This record gives sequence, C-alpha cells and structure tokens, in this order.
Amino acid sequence: MWAVVQEPCDRNIIESKPVSTPCSKSVGRWVLTATILASSMAFIDGTVVNVALPALQSGMNATVVDVQWVIEAYSLLLSALLLIGGALGDHYGRRRVFLIGIGLFAAASGACGCAANIHQLIAARGFQGVGAALLVPGSLAIISSSFRPEERGRAIGIWSGTTAITTALGPLLGGWLIEHISWRAAFFINLPLALGVVFLALRYVEESSDTNTGQLDWWGSLLASIGLGALIYGLVESSRFGFANPLIITILVAALVIIVVFLLFEARAPNPILPLPLFRSRIFAGANLLTFLLYASLGGALFFLPLNLIQVQHYSAAAAGAAMLPFILIISLLSRWSGSIVTKHGAKLPLIIGPSIAVLGYLLLAWSDVGGVYWNTFFLPITVLGLGMAISVAPLTTTVMGSVAENRVGVASGVNNAVARTAGLIAIAVLGIVMLHLFDRQLGRQLAESKLPKTVAESLLAQHIKLAAIPLPQSESWQTQQVIRHAIQESFLFGFRAISVICALLAALAAASAWTFLGAASSSAALRNRQAIVEQNSLT
Repeated sequence: MWAVVQEPCDRNIIESKPVSTPCSKSVGRWVLTATILASSMAFIDGTVVNVALPALQSGMNATVVDVQWVIEAYSLLLSALLLIGGALGDHYGRRRVFLIGIGLFAAASGACGCAANIHQLIAARGFQGVGAALLVPGSLAIISSSFRPEERGRAIGIWSGTTAITTALGPLLGGWLIEHISWRAAFFINLPLALGVVFLALRYVEESSDTNTGQLDWWGSLLASIGLGALIYGLVESSRFGFANPLIITILVAALVIIVVFLLFEARAPNPILPLPLFRSRIFAGANLLTFLLYASLGGALFFLPLNLIQVQHYSAAAAGAAMLPFILIISLLSRWSGSIVTKHGAKLPLIIGPSIAVLGYLLLAWSDVGGVYWNTFFLPITVLGLGMAISVAPLTTTVMGSVAENRVGVASGVNNAVARTAGLIAIAVLGIVMLHLFDRQLGRQLAESKLPKTVAESLLAQHIKLAAIPLPQSESWQTQQVIRHAIQESFLFGFRAISVICALLAALAAASAWTFLGAASSSAALRNRQAIVEQNSLT
C-alpha cells in the first residue's frame, strides 16, 4: 500500500531538515537522479508485489496466509524501523546509511528472486523491509541536506512528479514481467537500479550528518519491532490455528504487554522515536487517527483487489496492474489542486469530503460481480477512490504540519508516516481474518446447495485458506468443475464485498474524525499561511 500512494508527509520531512552540504546545480541533477532511482526502486517493488500475489500462490502452492506474510514481513520491519532509520542517517552519515540501505535492499531482492519456497521469500522480504527503512528516509534526507531552501521546492517537485510516474508504471511493468517472464524478474529488476544508485551516490552525493541528534532510541525501536511483530503474527496466524489456540493467545497477550511497555518507555526516554507529547495536540492526534483509519481502509482494499482481478475476474497480471492506473494518475495530477483548497477553505472541509468520496468508491467496489467489461465494472470505483484520496492527502499533510511547532515538523511528519504504514499492516492482518472466515462459511453453503459428493466438498473446504486459488479437482467431470469454480468465485466475492463495506466504514470514520477533532484551529489563518509557504516553495 505504501508504494501505491506516497505517504502524507514525505514532503514535510524533506523541508524540515537543515542544509548541511549544498551542491551545485550540475551535481544536484545527479543527486536527484540517485534519490529518485532509490525511491522508485522501493515504490516499484511494492506495487509489483501486490500484482504478483496470485502468481506466488499458484507458483509456490501458497495459502492466503503465506502471501499475507509476503506483504506483512516487508511492511512490519519498514514500519517498525522507519523512524530509527532516519535517525541513523542523521547520526552516522546520511550517505553511508543510504548506501547500506541500498545494499541490503538489493541483496534481499536477489534473495527474493532466488527463493525456492514461500518461507525463503518471506524471510527475504523481511530483509527488504530493513533495507527500505534505511533507504526511504535516506532519500529524503539527502535531498534536504543537498539543496538550499530556495532550491528545495523545485527539487521536491521533480522528485514527487518523477516518483509518481514510476509508481504508476510499476504495476504495468511488474504485470508484464510476471506475464511474459516470471514473478522472479519483478525482484531481479531492482539489481541494476541499485547498482546505478550506488555509482551515483558514491560519485555525487556528499556525506552529511547532524551531530546534535542525541542518543538513539535503540530500546524503543526494539520494543516497537517486537510488540508490533507479535501482534501481527498473532492476528495473521490465528487464521491458521484459531484464536483459541494457546500459542496464539499467549502471543497476543505478550504483544499487548510489550506495546504498553513501549509506550511507558517512550514517555521517559530522553530522545524517543515516538514523542508522545505531540499527541497532546488535539489536531495532531485527530489527524493521526484520520490517517490510521483512511490508510487502513486503503491497505485492506488494495491487498484483496488484485486477487479478485486475477483469480476471479481472470485478468492477466499486466491488465490487473493497468487497472490501478486511474487511481494513481488522479492522485498524481490532483494533489497540487487539492493542496490549494486548504488556502481557501482550510483543511477540515476537504478532510471530510475526501474520505466521504472514498466511502462511495468502496461501496461501488462492493457491487462488483464476476465478468463484465472493466470500464463498466472497476473503472468507476477505482477512479472515485482515487479522487477521494487525492482530495485527502495534501490537506492531511498541511494539518499535520500546522499542528506542531516549526521545529517539530520533521518529527511529526515521520510519526504520521509510520502511522500510515502501520495502519495498512494491521488492516491486512485483521481483514485477512474476516475474509477467510466469510469465505469458509459461504463456500460451505455453496457446496451444500450444489449437492456435490461429501468427499469432494470436504476436500475443498480443507483448502479454504487458499481462497480463490483452490485448484479444481481434475478427477471430476467438466460440469462438476464448473460448479466448483462458480462456488469458489461466489464465495470469494461474498468476502470481498464485505471487506469493501468494512473499508467504507473505516473511511466514514476517518471523515467523522475530521469533523470531530479538526476544529477552527485547522482552518485558521496560520495553517493557511503554512500551506501557502509550502505551495510557494513547490513552485520555486
């Protein structure tokens, strides 16, 4: 999810950092090229993986829980280590940590492409997440340290626009590679990109650091990683073992205890990765609640949509990638326009309207059925969903930026990005449980109504954890296989519609949180002036 739409505060992180090693215009072009390639590598990988999930299921005989972990292993370590990753660059050298991130990401990408089974792939994806946690904030920090304030606006515009294009092309490229070569090629493509980034960084990027960063919050990062990891493991694996399993109960209880300990530790830490005093601001707390709800709905929907398109609607991988183009292009083209709304009407109104439009998009997705032309089925809901997100992202950035003191903007932005990524992480785990439960129940009904032999029905139900990737029994007649195919498709759509409605409810709650928490302060002249400064810089 994170790779499909950039998080709300990436621009704030760039703008908030001090300039330490300003570069010339000729060198600046290569610095931008290196950061764009690095960001694009991460973005393309993320969008490719979603489209590759059905191929992974069939190619590795994986369950839906397995492919959940392909996403979750990456997102978990990225979310947990993102804040400490940025601090490492400030402390030990931004170029050094950036290059380490590139190396880890490239090595892990090669391991993903060479994985012999799903478990090796999941492990390699986890290492990719560690690399990305160093690479992503490193890209932003290098732009911050390399361009003077009067040049940053233009640099940010080029970086944002180019990475948006690569994000849009990612699903198309990934789908083509999966369809014509292999899903492995979608990971191997990172290797030449990484080599190019390393060459450019070593040649053109000057080393920079901030000696005033203070002590790194290693314990906070460790507690966050273990607590969040235990929570996600318990939720995801409950689909396999059940919530009543003693191991699952123990892990979930331990996760909650560790998360509480993490919060208590952060309240006393001298330089915490999660500064809790920021949440004393009603607007900052409300904006992060809105972020969590809105990005949870998006992460859940975008996990199951490719499975629907490829396994149920029988789209090719390339066509499934192309299906998301309206969503990405609308966000890319309208984000600047939606940002200008804040200067006229404040942030509260668009943060009510945007999620409300997203509600409509999710409800339109819930109407989907098997078959039909793309333009009459998925084009409208995907377009409406993109419009809702486009209206929301820029005002959300402005709200977070205006809710804290000037010297806390970078920290607040990092926290908000971590909240957005964690939201998608938790949503996939929780909605996966819902989907498997509904699919299992509906498949049982469908098979009972079809009056299939008991042995056949029991065999199919035993494989419910594969969802729509359940193989058709080759020993049965063609007519029986069609009956089974119909039962599987209808059962998946039953769960997908429910997931879409839940995502609509989450988006509605996001709009309600904007109504409740974002009062007059979020529409004040000070906030509008802050947005005007951002817009002026971006046009420089």
